[in-house]
Amino acid sequence: MNRDLPRATARDLSAVVAAALLVGAAVLAGARIQDRHGTLRVNWPPLLADWAPHTGPGTPAALVVAAAVVAYGPSLAARLSWRPLLLAVWAASLAWTWSLALVDGWHRGVAGQLTTPHEYLRAVDRFRDVPAALRTFDAHILLDSPDNWPAHVAGHPPGATLVFVLLDRAGLGGGGWAGAFVITTGTTAAVAVLIAVRRLADESLARRAAPFLVLAPAAVWVGTSADGFFTAVAAWAIALFALAVTGRHPARTGLGAGLLSGLTVYLSYGLTLFAVIGAAVLLLGTRRLPALPYAAAGFLVVPAVFTALGFDWWEAYRLLVTRYHQGAGGVRPYGYWVWANLACTVLITGPATVAGLRRAGGLLTGVRGLPPRAAAPRLALLAGAALVALLIADLSGMSKAETERIWLPFAFWLLPAAAFLPGARAWLAGQAVLALLLNHLLLTGW
Repeated sequence: MNRDLPRATARDLSAVVAAALLVGAAVLAGARIQDRHGTLRVNWPPLLADWAPHTGPGTPAALVVAAAVVAYGPSLAARLSWRPLLLAVWAASLAWTWSLALVDGWHRGVAGQLTTPHEYLRAVDRFRDVPAALRTFDAHILLDSPDNWPAHVAGHPPGATLVFVLLDRAGLGGGGWAGAFVITTGTTAAVAVLIAVRRLADESLARRAAPFLVLAPAAVWVGTSADGFFTAVAAWAIALFALAVTGRHPARTGLGAGLLSGLTVYLSYGLTLFAVIGAAVLLLGTRRLPALPYAAAGFLVVPAVFTALGFDWWEAYRLLVTRYHQGAGGVRPYGYWVWANLACTVLITGPATVAGLRRAGGLLTGVRGLPPRAAAPRLALLAGAALVALLIADLSGMSKAETERIWLPFAFWLLPAAAFLPGARAWLAGQAVLALLLNHLLLTGW
């Protein structure tokens, strides 16, 4: 009998207990601070949510999907052919995310999410003349500016709002279509991550990670926060870059990776930190140099278009920092959120990810090099890069609260670390239970 197995499992469980204590501390300390001072600006810290136990039309489906993935996910992931597996992962992710969203009902869970006063759809009519809106975008960022933008419009480059403007012009206007778009696109992130893991580590680890990418608690916020869409764009940028630096034909995938990478930084300022994950992909690549010129050329396209149309990214970001300190960001205490944000990350990634990251850390501390066949350390490095990017965002002070949605793009690259764990079904059950509890006990902000 291998005595190292129970010892490793005990260490996994210890890491999960420590993470649970972090969440408990964030809940208790947050409630105290919010009750006394009201400075956290969330009703159920560390999440933007309200305590409201409930069920809804999505409850039966969510239970069925969870049970099916726990029971059959690992075995199907092991034996399906690769392309059918990718389709199955997307289909299961769609079923899981839709069912969780519909626990809150159609309007509260889907159609009304992107129509609130802070959301993008409130600004669609102001983009009838897109070039004019881009030229004057910066003039409406500050809170004391005339006709200042809604919070999410001002808080992101205009590429985020233009996505919904284009939907509206395609005849898919309103909250229902916007919510369906976010869920449909956001759930493809799981497929993109699997493609990258297969190329950068190996297929076996990708297959082991597949059920965990489906049954992620993060799905609660993918349906329907616009950050779910951002997550997918960033994930596909990394997946295409992984294909470019490991394949024999880097032109198309390199250009595609560059184009999507350029788009990501015009969807969210914080996604510039995906450069950290991109650097890890480059390090893990086996054919790096041929891909770089194509990726660089593709990356320049989107910034060039927005700049030519009159939008100044750097000035907009400077004004956003000012607005951030004019509003809730200037009130929320850094000393609480710098560690409570990490409790949010535990909640969106789940106990399996915590245990998997513990094992990933152990792998990285013993690695001196990364030969092509060292699959496990290579996956550990990829997950570690995502964690570093997330920690930089945390320390910056520009991510105080609401990181359960803001950090979704980074969280999806932490989830594959669960591939290192034995006993997949037990860990999957833990993931499902956490997601179901979050969605049924709380009314989340997204």
